[in-house]
Amino acid sequence: MRPHAVHAVIAVKNLDTAKSRLADRLRPEHRARLVLAMLADTVTAAVAVPQIASVTVVTPDPTVTNLAHTLGTTVHPEPYRGRVDPAAPDGLNTALTSAATALRERHGPIELLALQADLPALRPEELSDMLATAPLGRRSVVVDHAGSGTAALFVRDTTAPLDPRFGPDSARRHIASGAVDLTGIWPGLRLDVDTAADLSCAVTLGAGDSTRAVLHDIGWPERVHEHVPNVC
Repeated sequence: MRPHAVHAVIAVKNLDTAKSRLADRLRPEHRARLVLAMLADTVTAAVAVPQIASVTVVTPDPTVTNLAHTLGTTVHPEPYRGRVDPAAPDGLNTALTSAATALRERHGPIELLALQADLPALRPEELSDMLATAPLGRRSVVVDHAGSGTAALFVRDTTAPLDPRFGPDSARRHIASGAVDLTGIWPGLRLDVDTAADLSCAVTLGAGDSTRAVLHDIGWPERVHEHVPNVC
């Protein structure tokens, strides 16, 4: 393992509750396929980044687990939370914290990156530039394209906690907790997909191979046959 390498954590909830805001455009089985495809493209981009030593997926879903193994990632089981909704923000933050803690127990002092699972237009060079740009010894946040969410949370400190605060208005809460707001031009990194408009934007920007293949297969109306890296 490289000294002070970055270890990434990605949380994915159960497929049967994923991407509900696309329910008016996609059937449940199509939404599940899309979630898996976007995860595959996100992981593919992340593992191509030189600074990233490992990617861990934390999930309760067996189908996601199987895909994560296929992609060569480590899988961390989601912590048991009793009757608490695992899709709620506290469930997500608990899952990320548990995985981050396990990584440091396994690898020692390492830098940590929490990354959204639905970044189909992510480019390795964007992520690499963000990791290099982030200030040493600090937590940093990449605000998503909507301006209120968090696309990535990075701790460029080998002992400081990840302290994730995902959920509604997470960008403001991360910044209020001391995270630096990174201002780089990284359109693919900032484009997490929640709505049909987001998905169309990802297609325009240039979604990854897995996402484009699924969209083509399920008959998504926008042009998805070619990789067209335009600015959305």
